[in-house]
Amino acid sequence: MFAKLAYYILVLPLSYLPLPVLYVFTDFFYLLILTVVPYRKSVIENNIARSFPDKSLKEQRAIKRKFYRHFTDLLAEGIKNLTISERSIRKRMTVANPEVMNDLFDRKRNVLLVSGHYNNWEWLVSSQDLLFKHKAIGIGMPLSSGFWDKKINERRSRFGMTVVHAKNYQEELDRRKDEVKAVLVLSDQSPGNSSKSYWMNFLNQPTAVLFGTELMANTLDYAVVYFTTHKVRRGYYQMELKLITDAPETMKWGEITEMHTRYLEQEILKKPQYWLWSHKRWKREVPEDIEQLKTEQRERFNSKFNR
Repeated sequence: MFAKLAYYILVLPLSYLPLPVLYVFTDFFYLLILTVVPYRKSVIENNIARSFPDKSLKEQRAIKRKFYRHFTDLLAEGIKNLTISERSIRKRMTVANPEVMNDLFDRKRNVLLVSGHYNNWEWLVSSQDLLFKHKAIGIGMPLSSGFWDKKINERRSRFGMTVVHAKNYQEELDRRKDEVKAVLVLSDQSPGNSSKSYWMNFLNQPTAVLFGTELMANTLDYAVVYFTTHKVRRGYYQMELKLITDAPETMKWGEITEMHTRYLEQEILKKPQYWLWSHKRWKREVPEDIEQLKTEQRERFNSKFNR
């Protein structure tokens, strides 16, 4: 009941306000979480300190302040996303080099569109079907609140995106086997199982990375395109695309995962404030015999895909 009241009485009415007005509210919220009730302060500070051990405490705090500034912009833009018009989102989310996807579509190549929680991913979820010729499908985990999960996915889907949960995405892909698809995957969450993860050094520390993108690419024979989202100015973003491979069968174990994770890392190092530092990214312990684990993973992969 509380979730419904919050949605219909507070959040949805706020979303009809112009974005500049929403920014006024979140400007105040920025000052609040910066000084009075710091949002996930210890998680953010610990993540930044571990990722930038060579930066001074002053530099680390500057990253945190800039992250809070961007995070509150995302809050305003996330609320606006519920009712933003097609005309407005087309102006605010653009693609620098759409020819990468156009070429794959012309060759009828399905695509895994992969990145992380960097800059405004919510507007991409909503606008993907408008930006590319491919049928847009997004894979995600359900929210803890069934009501919010249903409402947010309804809003995300109104311009053509089909949102499916990770456990049943294969059914949706099979149902749309005659369509040329682009499946959106945000791959920087903390994996649920350390032993099934791909382990690599990321942001100066051993990190478990989801292997799903690479596994899907090889299982389904999908091309893999990495994208980064640049913040042009407040409320305006531009995607830049990089083709990782259109022939996953030619890639060795770990290559796809290494490439898309390194691309994300490069963007974070350039402008760290735009990544989601409030996420508990490093909560998985490094397995004791990591090299043996990697050897077993490689052997299983090579056996399965005849490498």
